[in-house]
Amino acid sequence: MSHISESIEVDVPVKVAYDQWTQFESFPEFMDGVQRVEQIDDTTIDWTATIAGKTKQWRARITEQQPDTLVAWSSIDGARNDGAVSFEPLGANRTRVTLDLDVEPDGAIESVGDALGVVEGRIRGDLERFKTFIESRQVATGAWRGEVQGGQETSGAESGPGSSTGSGQFTSYDEVRQGGGTE
Repeated sequence: MSHISESIEVDVPVKVAYDQWTQFESFPEFMDGVQRVEQIDDTTIDWTATIAGKTKQWRARITEQQPDTLVAWSSIDGARNDGAVSFEPLGANRTRVTLDLDVEPDGAIESVGDALGVVEGRIRGDLERFKTFIESRQVATGAWRGEVQGGQETSGAESGPGSSTGSGQFTSYDEVRQGGGTE
């Protein structure tokens, strides 16, 4: 399994960046090769993407979600990938978005592509396109402000002004993977 970590700074408030990231079905608009994302329920997402010229499908479950802080997931069926995206406010209108991803290459072609840094390049490009997408809009296309801990929804899916802001229990993907966090 390969671990990839990429960050980008976007010129929008952390709430806007986070809210847009919760709109999984918009991912094909800025993620290269992602053909379709369907949110089945608050914690289950089906993906279809082209990877190394092959169409791959997988189902992922959101394992941790803290508004304005973190979304972490694990694949539960199909192509293997686990990861997290974290959001760090850098001021009133600037946010660092960090994507950590563990991927399992499938077969020789994907293994060679992984060794050559193809996945890192794709992720870097996806983050650049996310930056362009959200900075050009300045508002999210929607929001899901619920919380998830241990794969279970722990608060409602409020959205809009006055929504819950989360406790920020987990601050990084490594803490999620190791079961730690900050209070």
